[in-house]
Amino acid sequence: MKQGAQGSAGTGSPQVRADAAGQTRVPRQAGSGAGAVRGEHTHSEPPAPRVRPVVQRASVRGQILDALRAALVAGDLRPGEVYSAPVLGERFGVSATPVREAMQQLALEGAVEVVPNRGFRVVERGARELAELAEVRALIEVPVMLRLARTVPAERWAELRPLAEATVRAASSGCRAAYAEADRGFHRAVLSLSGNRQLVRIAEDLHRRAQWPLVGGGPGTRGRADLVADAHEHTALLDALIARDLDVVRALVGEHFTGAVA
Repeated sequence: MKQGAQGSAGTGSPQVRADAAGQTRVPRQAGSGAGAVRGEHTHSEPPAPRVRPVVQRASVRGQILDALRAALVAGDLRPGEVYSAPVLGERFGVSATPVREAMQQLALEGAVEVVPNRGFRVVERGARELAELAEVRALIEVPVMLRLARTVPAERWAELRPLAEATVRAASSGCRAAYAEADRGFHRAVLSLSGNRQLVRIAEDLHRRAQWPLVGGGPGTRGRADLVADAHEHTALLDALIARDLDVVRALVGEHFTGAVA
């Protein structure tokens, strides 16, 4: 009975063995998937998807993208300069691949442009482009905020108070990247009350573009006092929204965008 002791070796069936508790188990074949034989999958159980490397890679790329965006706002990546993926990879302690992928996303957003065989050049932007962005943002956000001021109850606005206060703390720190993140977070929360996800996505993209540095000055060179003044407009706006004072809301939002250009 040699064949019975070893299992149906001639048919390729796995051996059945007893564990210490006396129960039977089927050992996995070396080099196989879940229950696979000779590299082939069984019909009863699909192979487990290999998602772990993809998740890790996407996570690294996302972290690098956030770091590059912060570097742009802070002015660490200067307009007109060319940066290569390998050099930036050494700076962040990663390979060039996630950096290249992140920079390609920034190219799609208009922050950088591809320079063949060299890397990526930070786009040089002037005051006119910033003014155009501010005008478009005002066209989108002012009517929405006025409509929300008429319909959103005061308690919902009060829930946004921590976000407004967070912009003041970030501005007081003098860190432009931290303030940029808090600034977008407040505006995103306000516009999210509209229930229009496409509006929120487009407005945030415009907002992010407006935070990039300009050649010879602009948001990238604004001092702490400018950031603090800008942040206090958030708290004043929130007070006006809670009070449903439409005239003050209109004036504050308009001044907010005009001040960003100035």
